[in-house]
Amino acid sequence: MDTTSTNTAVAEPDSAIQTALAQLLGPEGRPDPYTPARVLREAGRVHQTPLGFPVLTRYEDCAAVLSTTAWSHSEEAGMMHPTVSPENAPEELPTSFLWMEPPDHTRLRNLVTKGFTPRMVTRLRPRIEELTEQLVDKAVAAGEFDLIEYIAYPLPLIIACELIGVPREAYGQVHQWAQDLARGFDHDYTLPPEALTARSAASRGFMGYFRELLNERRRDPKDDLLSVLSQVEDRGDVLSEQELLATCITTFVAGHETTANLIGTGMLQLMRNQDQIAALRARPELTAYAPDELLRLEPSVQVTTRAATQPITVAGHDFAKGDGVVVLINSANRDPEVFTDPERVDVARYSDPKNPAKRHLGFSLGIHYCLGAPLALLEMEILLDALIRKTRGIEVLTDTPPYKPNVVIRGLESLPTRITPA
Repeated sequence: MDTTSTNTAVAEPDSAIQTALAQLLGPEGRPDPYTPARVLREAGRVHQTPLGFPVLTRYEDCAAVLSTTAWSHSEEAGMMHPTVSPENAPEELPTSFLWMEPPDHTRLRNLVTKGFTPRMVTRLRPRIEELTEQLVDKAVAAGEFDLIEYIAYPLPLIIACELIGVPREAYGQVHQWAQDLARGFDHDYTLPPEALTARSAASRGFMGYFRELLNERRRDPKDDLLSVLSQVEDRGDVLSEQELLATCITTFVAGHETTANLIGTGMLQLMRNQDQIAALRARPELTAYAPDELLRLEPSVQVTTRAATQPITVAGHDFAKGDGVVVLINSANRDPEVFTDPERVDVARYSDPKNPAKRHLGFSLGIHYCLGAPLALLEMEILLDALIRKTRGIEVLTDTPPYKPNVVIRGLESLPTRITPA
């Protein structure tokens, strides 16, 4: 695929823009990718990146790309992971329909949706509430704790494992594989060799493990997603074993790693803005709307890519068929042309049905809108409700919590926290 643009007007001689791009795409920018994103957004709608294709910074341009099939997600493997050969991609980068386009995307997503219905998510609410109560009670008893270790990872990890059908004794292993895969979504040329090795081992480990579980479910079906999907295949539909395994991996990583990041960064935003915690206490119904605002401010997926399926112009830039583009979600979600006072946390921003805020891009748009969005929002809503009920104070204990080095899927490594019981 040709990843260079025919439009040379986006070449960047400006040192401030070059510095912002380096900060945004490098691990040193993890504590604050939003300042360099703002520099880029204010400097223009589109800029050339060191990766060889332009980056879009404004909401309307990013939304236009994400919402139409004139732009394909199927080229991301080639754009972001050039060290992986196409023949090895199914084993090395098992992303299921995430990197597909119609008709394959439509076929596979429709099959997966049969096992991931809104009814199934609704059925999970009592279990999420039960688990959340346990985790919050443990944190309250500790008083001071790491919110990532105590809550942010265990909650979505356990729910994802129970949903898919992963037994408890494997939780630690699949958690590590998920972290290694999430790190591996960054561009290959920005990853150290050990991260590439870990991604490969995680992919193959996941494939082998879920293959064993699939064989077990065929012999003895359970009430879990893996059994449902295996039955879809067994009914003669076109979900192959390779697609089934990749779907389980994608569902697990997306339902676990990104939700953990939402919880961690979202709670950090709230603890840094105590007036918003007070707003939740005063109006508990806002816990249903706050998760969207927290994800707007701190999208778990910061960056994505697309490739033009036809000649097209976006942001005044001409793209030929096959040209790649970087969609800067973290910039689009803070575009002042779309969101009033976009740097401010406002847990009521999405609560007015008569004047709703624009949909953020944290779950993407169009046919690639996140299938697990309702589950992620539900977990965060239930957690906020429990914290508001069970505490009268919650505060962060450091000004500089450490972030993982990930660029694409961004999250905290730890979050020292103090809770005062209600």
